[in-house]
Amino acid sequence: MGGKVYALGDIMGGPLKLSLKVRPERGDELRAAHAAIVSGHHLNRRHWITLTLDGSLPDTLVGELLASSHALVVAGLIRTPTERC
Repeated sequence: MGGKVYALGDIMGGPLKLSLKVRPERGDELRAAHAAIVSGHHLNRRHWITLTLDGSLPDTLVGELLASSHALVVAGLIRTPTERC
């Protein structure tokens, strides 16, 4: 997608880990609320989180975070001519 990434998965070993882009304040909130969510591994820790998909996170939350990550990256790709100045 425009050369940008919104999700990275670590499929080696288990459990599966998924890194997603987030707004910094949302990342802070998620890390405080869920032990299975930590700062993005080998990524900008302010803007990325890593989820350990071990069954402890609700599927609805994982889906929402995946969709939100995609939306953040897409929003960064769409520029009007006035935004480029």
